[in-house]
Amino acid sequence: MQETIEKAKLVTPVGKPEGRESILAVLARAADDSEFLARLADNPGEALSEYFTLTQEEVAALVSGDIKKIESWLGKLDQRHATWLWCRLGQEKW
Repeated sequence: MQETIEKAKLVTPVGKPEGRESILAVLARAADDSEFLARLADNPGEALSEYFTLTQEEVAALVSGDIKKIESWLGKLDQRHATWLWCRLGQEKW
């Protein structure tokens, strides 16, 4: 058990958000940083590449604007955090 915990510490750098925190960080940044929002719109895979703690499923949900999936993980999003997701759905780029 201790060995598993130590390996996990090596994989996940200290101070990097994981899971729920990573998703919220992406959504907050998209709401507050118009340059990042534009990068997400043009090439979401590249824009999300710096968030390496996101799982493939989390990236797919963010890229596709899957509000239902993200809210199933996080609970109801406020308007600010839903900004990117509504923008993505409005683009009709899946």
